[in-house]
Amino acid sequence: MPDRLPHMLRADAQDNRDRILEAARALFAEKGIGITMREVARRAEVGPATLYRRFPAKQALIDAAFADEMRSCRQIVEDGCADPDPWRGFCSVIERITVLNGRNQGFVDAFMSANPEADGLAAHRAALLSMLADLAGRAKKAGRLRRDFVIDDLVLVLLTGRGLAAVPPARRETSARRFAALVVDAFRETDTNADSPPTSHTYSGNATVPG
Repeated sequence: MPDRLPHMLRADAQDNRDRILEAARALFAEKGIGITMREVARRAEVGPATLYRRFPAKQALIDAAFADEMRSCRQIVEDGCADPDPWRGFCSVIERITVLNGRNQGFVDAFMSANPEADGLAAHRAALLSMLADLAGRAKKAGRLRRDFVIDDLVLVLLTGRGLAAVPPARRETSARRFAALVVDAFRETDTNADSPPTSHTYSGNATVPG
């Protein structure tokens, strides 16, 4: 029995952690990251003390809850960058990221509101935007991506795509793919898209697209 007790305690602690993360993911997906820690505790059916023992700060909970989405997001960008056709790779990133984000409002909120001084999501965001800026530069040089594209245009798409959360779940993926297709058409180089209003550079930090 003495040998079993530590094992039982560890199993109980792991069960609590799993329930907390499951509850957090569900609430973030439903309502975004504005939910409170007490809401997570209630959904997970654990006490606030148990929640804070596992995750002392809300940011730690956010980082843990979105670890899978961060890995998926990075894989999508790496796949797009590895495509020998930069425009095709760029388009695939837009579609796959839009579909991924359409499934989870909380991840988009966290990704876009990351604190650059203390947040693992901020480092994730900066790295991916830098990779995408390089991919966009290659697509420009291939003559496929509009000449006035800047990386903040893609960030604007991510922000706008948050509205997909209002679409009923059964139609959300179809809507996300339609939205992505419209975005791709908007980004395609043509003879008539050179006079668009300039983009405000407020989101992407130091990521720049080679001209």
